[in-house]
Amino acid sequence: MRSDWNVLPKAVTTEIAVRVGGIIDVHAAPNGDHAEIASTVTGSTGRVFVKAAGGEFSVRSLRYELAATLAIDGHPPVVLWHFECDGWLVVGVEHLAGPHPDLSPGGADLDLLAVALKGLQETPAPGGRWFTPEARLGFVHPAMDGGMLIHSDLNPANLIKTARGLRIVDWAWASKAAPWVELALLVQWLIGSGHTPEQAEEWLAQFPAWTNVDREVVDHFASRNATKWSAKSRGTAERWVHDLAAWAGEWVAHRHGSRR
Repeated sequence: MRSDWNVLPKAVTTEIAVRVGGIIDVHAAPNGDHAEIASTVTGSTGRVFVKAAGGEFSVRSLRYELAATLAIDGHPPVVLWHFECDGWLVVGVEHLAGPHPDLSPGGADLDLLAVALKGLQETPAPGGRWFTPEARLGFVHPAMDGGMLIHSDLNPANLIKTARGLRIVDWAWASKAAPWVELALLVQWLIGSGHTPEQAEEWLAQFPAWTNVDREVVDHFASRNATKWSAKSRGTAERWVHDLAAWAGEWVAHRHGSRR
């Protein structure tokens, strides 16, 4: 649950101030809820995006995010500093300014996404503890296991267009899995961006990890994913949950229909 900046102990804000040359302004991020604090902090040295976590779950998530961000070069924001103080884990990263990409069919931003994905598809998970596919998604298939590091939540809000290409933020759900799992999770977001399920799968066909996975495995994934989001949608009024349930449902309906 996101908290106000004022919940941070004085010792923590003092440490942050030292690192940014004095705090001039703090602007809370509009999205995300893994860390209690997620804010753009402006100091005399410039702007830094700061995440701070104090609860057991949020600290664990931020540790995952820090490890993943340090392990991958180029796509995540650069880690500038991090420290622990008064029970809080605090991470300061490069502030990324830019719009979110348009992932609609035929859009130029899809090319940026393809470049980013091709790099991520070849990134092995470094040593340490990571989410497994089952822990991350709530269902499993032997083919989902693998040794690659996947972001697992490439929704457009976690993608930022910059002069250096597409950058990827919010690595709290970084997982160790087969690379095709990242692509399968992207289908629902492509559908949400205007693709038909068929168009989404056609776009993913440029990646060897997608074309090499067995059809039955993808059917299993689509079915279990749709079942999960359908169940979640029955217990909440959150719009984004219902959207994911609808998009996942479209995909599994397509998978079932294409087998007839």
